[in-house]
Amino acid sequence: MKSIDVVIPNYNYAHYLKNCVDSVRNQPAERLRILIIDNASTDDSAAVARMLASADPRIELMLRPKNLGAHASFNDGIDWAQSDYFLILCSDDYLAPGALARAMVFMEDNRDVHLVHGKTHFRANNTEGDGLPDNPLPSDWSKQDGMSFLKFLCQSGRNFVSGPTAIVRTAIQKKVGYYKPALIHTDDLEMWLRFALHGAVGRTENIQAVARVHDFNQSATVRTLEQWSIEFEAAFQSFFENDGAILTDANVLLRQARNALSERAYWSAVAQLCRGEPEAMALMRHAIKLRPSAAWLPPLRYLLRRSDASALIGRSVKALGRRLGASTTPDGRL
Repeated sequence: MKSIDVVIPNYNYAHYLKNCVDSVRNQPAERLRILIIDNASTDDSAAVARMLASADPRIELMLRPKNLGAHASFNDGIDWAQSDYFLILCSDDYLAPGALARAMVFMEDNRDVHLVHGKTHFRANNTEGDGLPDNPLPSDWSKQDGMSFLKFLCQSGRNFVSGPTAIVRTAIQKKVGYYKPALIHTDDLEMWLRFALHGAVGRTENIQAVARVHDFNQSATVRTLEQWSIEFEAAFQSFFENDGAILTDANVLLRQARNALSERAYWSAVAQLCRGEPEAMALMRHAIKLRPSAAWLPPLRYLLRRSDASALIGRSVKALGRRLGASTTPDGRL
């Protein structure tokens, strides 16, 4: 079994930290190192981290006197890493049993694969059970070459790689470099695009990690679909202005990403309009900004590509009907 380093960034998650660390150190990995980076937590995180490190020599600590933010932790972890493989696992998430071994066996058998990922089960606070399968399939993997993966991300305008499951080759991580602090919520998407320039990507349908859903998740600070779309556009823009600029079809791929974001924003805005939500017009303006032709030509192809289009249209029509019904006077006038 090859070696793996796992970085666990933490801020005020003392009540989650032990569960996260235990999920890593209980993995069947012969050569494992864990680095807990605490960003000056004001709860009992430092004490929990010290307790864990005192019981397991594989655990190292970086306890900051000042909060430098999540990106500083990610990038310090990249500098610290020296094993064959590398994972960043935030302390409010935890690994499924056998996740590391499954990933490393696949990557050892496929030397052109530098990034692997799998499914994440999202677990709300105070819910019973973690959704993990009793009998995961160890060989349930697929592989996609880097350029196909990159084009797929652009054509969809989405990020299909779940961070808690993303295991990479350390040598390639050091080659592609650091996470970008300017991309607050989509730094991982931009990183996966960079990895795609260097090799293939593997995916398993197994659940590889569990992510807790709570009010203090970083993603919870993004309040509107327009904000999310802007963040995604920034990630694609950053990539194609830098590492991705070497691609001969960089402009085409960036345009495809913007079109995909515009289409999703357009139909989300239509749905919001039907429900009478106040953010709808801002989201529609954003969709048209990304793709001006949407002002007079609705992106119907987006609906045709979705298998659930009929259900989406049906829900929107019903919502509009309820709004109109609520807005009429007894004689039927608006």
